Amino acid sequence: MNKIIDSHCHLNFPEFKGKLDEIVKRALEKGVCRMLTISTKLNEINELESISKSYSEVYNSVGVHPHECKNYKDLSLKDLIKHTKNSKCIGIGESGLDFYYENSPKELQIKLFKIHIEAARETNLPLIVHTRKADIQTIQILSDEMKRGAFPGLIHCFSTSKELAEKAINLGFYISLSGIITFNKSNELRNIVKDLPLEKLLVETDAPYLAPEPYRGKCNEPSYVIHTAKILADLKNVKLDIIADQTTQNFNRLFNL
Repeated sequence: MNKIIDSHCHLNFPEFKGKLDEIVKRALEKGVCRMLTISTKLNEINELESISKSYSEVYNSVGVHPHECKNYKDLSLKDLIKHTKNSKCIGIGESGLDFYYENSPKELQIKLFKIHIEAARETNLPLIVHTRKADIQTIQILSDEMKRGAFPGLIHCFSTSKELAEKAINLGFYISLSGIITFNKSNELRNIVKDLPLEKLLVETDAPYLAPEPYRGKCNEPSYVIHTAKILADLKNVKLDIIADQTTQNFNRLFNL
């Protein structure tokens, strides 16, 4: 199979402690040529940078997850940008709005989201957007901010409405698909994905979460991204190699690799 990329995973999480060599090796054996390990809080940046420097195939981002905003009330643009000087840092986030759990106050989430957007605009590094139960607010903020100056980005782990996907794509964003599209209950999501342009799609694991079928309920890992790609190939009625090649091209274009 052609090379494929896991556009979103969390290789520093406890589930992978002491296992990274074998995790990365399995991914490479399955054709995963690059992995982007994602930042959720700034106090893990050193660990993420260490991982990305240890494996040539791994890159990292810098950002604060909406759940963590309450711990970064004084976050500044400078706090984010200083970590982008590392050549293996290729993205800003994950950031965004999570009004499902609302682990941090909504207004604080919005404030930090806009700081991340400014960082993406200044660095031209893609913004990695987490949005849950906040589609309307997310699109409104992205649309308003785009008028102030363009910035690249993607919607991570897309699992909601066709409207969100289409409006994000109209803003120039990409859509990243996780193992959720393999779940039995995800017929509506699969129907939406069928109509999305392949040249705007990425695949991800969000490992260690959201393991695809047939591994659902187990610890996810980058090598499993192939199962999400297989379902996407079925939905698009194309060969798996085409999905691997196109999503890899899309990733490399978005992240300037």
